[in-house]
Amino acid sequence: MRLAPCGIWLSLLCVKAACAAAAPPADGVKSVYLMPMANGLDQFLANRLTGSDGFQVVTDAKKASAVFTDKLGEGFDLRLTELTAPPPPPKDDEKKTDEQKADEKKAEEKKAEEAMPVHRSTFGGGKGTVFLVEVASRRVLWSTFANPRDSSPKQMDRTAALIVNRLKKDPARQ
Repeated sequence: MRLAPCGIWLSLLCVKAACAAAAPPADGVKSVYLMPMANGLDQFLANRLTGSDGFQVVTDAKKASAVFTDKLGEGFDLRLTELTAPPPPPKDDEKKTDEQKADEKKAEEKKAEEAMPVHRSTFGGGKGTVFLVEVASRRVLWSTFANPRDSSPKQMDRTAALIVNRLKKDPARQ
């Protein structure tokens, strides 16, 4: 059987499209964690991502290779560090006095206060921009702007669908 030249190109195009649709996302991202987002967008994104090929949504940030977020900056970095940090070694509290335990608690509270961000980030802030950030390098791999018209569930689901479709169609992600 002999195919016409345009038939060959059409066949090749179909094969390429099929491979692109089945290919995992670039940069080795297979599992993603969703940080809480404005108006519950993270929940709608999780629903749309689990129904599409390419990403596995995980509920433990330690198992994710990337994170979806609508905020960047110092606050995001601190939260991601908290989520992905290994658990602290068990303490030997039985040998400590109540005074030592109280002193340690005060020191931990002071350290937590000092770690609080002093300024707000100029990056993202739940204003419609969504970022895909690699956990290991903290590098932004992909982003898009999709501002929902309102915060109704129907509109949030539409916005999540739009974001996932853009992610799938982005040639840099193939």
